[in-house]
Amino acid sequence: MSSITCTPPVPAPGEPAPELRERARGALLGLAVGDALGAPAENMKPSEIRARWGRITGYVTDRPAGTDDTEYAIFSGLLLARHGSALTPAHAEAAWHEWIADRAEGPFKGAGFSERGTLENLRRGLAAPISAQHRHAWSDGLAMRAAPFGVFAAGRPAEAARLVAVDGSVSHEGEGIYGGQAVAAGVAAAMAGAPPTAVVAAALAVIPDDSWTARSLRRAVSVAHRGERAVRSAVVIGGYPWTDLAPEAVALAFGAYAAADGDFRDAVLTAVNMGRDADTTAAVAGALAGATVGETSIPPEWAAAIGPARGSCLPSMAGQHVLEVAELLTAAASPQTEPQPSTPALLPTEPRPWASADPPTEPQPEPLSLIPTEPQPSAPAFPPTEPQSPAPAFLPTESGGGWARSRGSRGRSPLGAGCGEGLR
Repeated sequence: MSSITCTPPVPAPGEPAPELRERARGALLGLAVGDALGAPAENMKPSEIRARWGRITGYVTDRPAGTDDTEYAIFSGLLLARHGSALTPAHAEAAWHEWIADRAEGPFKGAGFSERGTLENLRRGLAAPISAQHRHAWSDGLAMRAAPFGVFAAGRPAEAARLVAVDGSVSHEGEGIYGGQAVAAGVAAAMAGAPPTAVVAAALAVIPDDSWTARSLRRAVSVAHRGERAVRSAVVIGGYPWTDLAPEAVALAFGAYAAADGDFRDAVLTAVNMGRDADTTAAVAGALAGATVGETSIPPEWAAAIGPARGSCLPSMAGQHVLEVAELLTAAASPQTEPQPSTPALLPTEPRPWASADPPTEPQPEPLSLIPTEPQPSAPAFPPTEPQSPAPAFLPTESGGGWARSRGSRGRSPLGAGCGEGLR
């Protein structure tokens, strides 16, 4: 694992409150905007996107809205605001029961395959980390909800990575955990004013050097100066049908962010036009760029379209707004690394009044390591073997931005469709 001491310096928390608030709102609103922009292009190839819309440069639907990516990010943000640095796997598991598993589900049955497998395991009485042992524990379902942890732990990438792994212990293992940690750490660095190179370095510092996620991320950012086609070619496994692999989606998102040198509009549109799991990649790129440059960098016409969550995937999240979550996390954040006392519950136990895989046969005795130092041997072997092309060196010695801006198959199982356009 990369040493934190080798990461380019990240400014310590201590910015004026208005600037921290601006970045927090930018990160979570950027996530929701990217999600809504990318949803129509999910599971599509770039050629299919061009044939249908040309190059996507804005919303292509009449009623743009966030998908499961936004609703699960709100869920994790509220969980974190409730418990802060004292968050435990038991807290996360209890929240899954309280707000998802023990309630009536929305039309998409709790969202994607990783969430579906988690819910089935929880309903069978399996506890974390055994609840994460299903066929899709390597998915990008944790990465899509990781940004709130970076907002809360602004300037503390290692703490953001620790906390998101606590959340992820309920639903993910192995590369799925690493993907979430990379995103949380990157957002935490961006929240403290780090430039894009340091944001990427912070993400790499919290995951094993030889993990699939780290190799893919390095490949993506090393070719980012050549634009989105080069990023996509460096990461995507040609012909592989699953688009929700955490190593792929996280690398595409960081590649888009790097290609845009942190610019919000360029970052999210680069991610959207690469296709694949476009809602998640654009959501992550939007969170990174929004934390880097703040809420005012988001085009007003894009921001205005984001309203309260509709509860399409998680009925208990209906009526919650990402900006409200940003405010809660900013208020709850502390520069201390020691766990803080739990804050009062922020979500009611009932919906807000205005809101309109097979389990394992035997429990495993070893608990999931929350911030693993080695690739987890128990990670499912379902994803294909990653191509073993050498990963180019990336991390520069300068801390400034170093990428030129880019202006420039089908993904999910046929078993069904998840929230929005696909499953994760």
